[in-house]
Amino acid sequence: MTEASSTVAAPSPSLEALVGRAERAGMGVPPVEAWNPPFCGDIDMEIRADGSWTYEGSPIGRERLVRLFSSVLRKDEDGRTYLVTPVERLGIRVEDAHFLAVEMSRDERAEGPVLTFRTNVGDVVEAGPNHPIRFGLGGKDGGFEPYLLVRGRLEAKLTRALAFDLADFVEEDDGGAFVRSGGTRFLIGPGR
Repeated sequence: MTEASSTVAAPSPSLEALVGRAERAGMGVPPVEAWNPPFCGDIDMEIRADGSWTYEGSPIGRERLVRLFSSVLRKDEDGRTYLVTPVERLGIRVEDAHFLAVEMSRDERAEGPVLTFRTNVGDVVEAGPNHPIRFGLGGKDGGFEPYLLVRGRLEAKLTRALAFDLADFVEEDDGGAFVRSGGTRFLIGPGR
């Protein structure tokens, strides 16, 4: 294996231009939902099920770059995910969820328990009516797979460890099993 083939490929000019435009859009989460740029094609970028990002098959190892790309991510009504700047929209692939929820805390408040999650890209989200938890059934072991709406249509899948932690907060009544957060009940099982 040559030295060149063992390193991460240099970004293409179009990727470098996208990075530049995203950086100029400012730090934090820009208003990508309000932007309506033209579709400029697909790029060979993927968010894998383990939360890692690749470009042209090579890992994107710089956390700052991944966070930057995650800030201009949008899932449209067509079900596809795009990197969006004010001047272009580029399609990317997502293997499962856009993010991973990697940390969770539970606080008691007047309205009841509140679950707060941190994602692998630094988003902090309180589960509630604006950030619901949904449960998919399946996975390798057939168990439940919890997902949290982070922003827009972008979701974070809870890591396996967090899913087990969340299971400690499952309650049951005549309506079935559920988790509560922010004054909202999130039902577990088919039919939500």
